[in-house]
Amino acid sequence: MKLLTHIPSWIKNKYFIAITVFAAIMLFVDKNDVFTQAARKRQLEELMRSKQHYTDQIATEQAELQKMKTHPATLEKYAREKYLMKRDNEDLYLVPENYEANKN
Repeated sequence: MKLLTHIPSWIKNKYFIAITVFAAIMLFVDKNDVFTQAARKRQLEELMRSKQHYTDQIATEQAELQKMKTHPATLEKYAREKYLMKRDNEDLYLVPENYEANKN
């Protein structure tokens, strides 16, 4: 009982107790607590970076598509590189990119 007599009166105030309990619930127990909000903010930032990456990639692909529609040489180059197409009078040799690493 002596322990309770040494507690300052402002700590025993019912409004202080109510505000403290409310703050503790909002900070740690609520479904939208501080930690959840921080995790959601990190996730949002990651999604925004991902969105920017894909937006840039779409712009690059659209520019490449426009080049292919207007320049037949670009379309031929793309078909040769991507789908390994060749003309009838040509031979095609495929050299793996890591050929030098496997050679040693």
